[in-house]
Amino acid sequence: MGLGRAGAGLHLPVLAKARTAATHLFADRPVVACDPRRTLADRPDLTVTSTLEQAERQVDPADTVVHVCTPPTVRTELIGQLAGYGFRRIIVEKPLATDTDDLARIVRLRRRHNLHIEVVEPWLTSALTKRLHGLLREGTLGEPRSLTIVQNKPRFRRSLLTSGHPTAFDVELPHGVALALRLAGSARVTHALGSDMAVGDLLIPRMGGAQVGLRHNSGVRTRIESDLTSPVRERRVTLEFERGTATGHYAVGEDDEYAQLTVTVNGHAEHRVLRDDSLTTWMLQAYRNFRVGTEHAGQSFSFAADVVRTLSVAKNICAEPVVPDARGERLTRHAG
Repeated sequence: MGLGRAGAGLHLPVLAKARTAATHLFADRPVVACDPRRTLADRPDLTVTSTLEQAERQVDPADTVVHVCTPPTVRTELIGQLAGYGFRRIIVEKPLATDTDDLARIVRLRRRHNLHIEVVEPWLTSALTKRLHGLLREGTLGEPRSLTIVQNKPRFRRSLLTSGHPTAFDVELPHGVALALRLAGSARVTHALGSDMAVGDLLIPRMGGAQVGLRHNSGVRTRIESDLTSPVRERRVTLEFERGTATGHYAVGEDDEYAQLTVTVNGHAEHRVLRDDSLTTWMLQAYRNFRVGTEHAGQSFSFAADVVRTLSVAKNICAEPVVPDARGERLTRHAG
């Protein structure tokens, strides 16, 4: 559902790779794609429809997995419609919801209709994340002290043309918060900052960037930063230990399936390049979870809900947009 950047640009090609890698997890039938505003050409492995009703007639809801790739602001209504048609296995793009009100609605839908929902989070299945987990388990670098996550990229065009992501907290930070909670455990928000995006004489409220500070129950302190006006792409994680530092770089685009990790101890650095097709790995794990049943789904869903709650606290702290100094900007949003 949805043929924008996430649906057509990520899910369809990754699903094709996953179906080739594990044929036993998938039926030998075309994927059915649906979007009322966008279209793709039909091909032997793809059938395109423009309404949910048309899509539903192409499949059996009882044995179908639905990928919800629409903007997060309209997902709650769509999940309700899917449940009404009898679909029970649903993959949802991150974030699961944009606030705790929408999250509560999704929780009620999940309970009422016994939905199995998996939320897309490829960093959690990344080879780089597994290496970082290994360093934490081994303990050879001592206790972890701090975690810094930087997620920068230029996102001007999509911010000007669409409003499906209300703030910069909803774009990249769901990945960062999920990684922090997975590596360092439960946490509370200590501070949060947000900024607006200025493009010429246009101002896009709350879409310039975001920062979140966390203090984990383990004692680790985390800082997560995202700049959506950055001229460069970067997805970097730095884990400071008592006796060393691990700095990792996640792949910044679907055109490269490699991550990098540098571990520094006493001034000596060891660098590794890791093959890391994390989204395909995540997709295969999600489909295996669908086969197992609801036990794993509950764990995955609860974790995704914790990410939403953490981000909601951060967004509430800085609810007012940061307005630049008076420079004559027109405080209007581009209509697209």
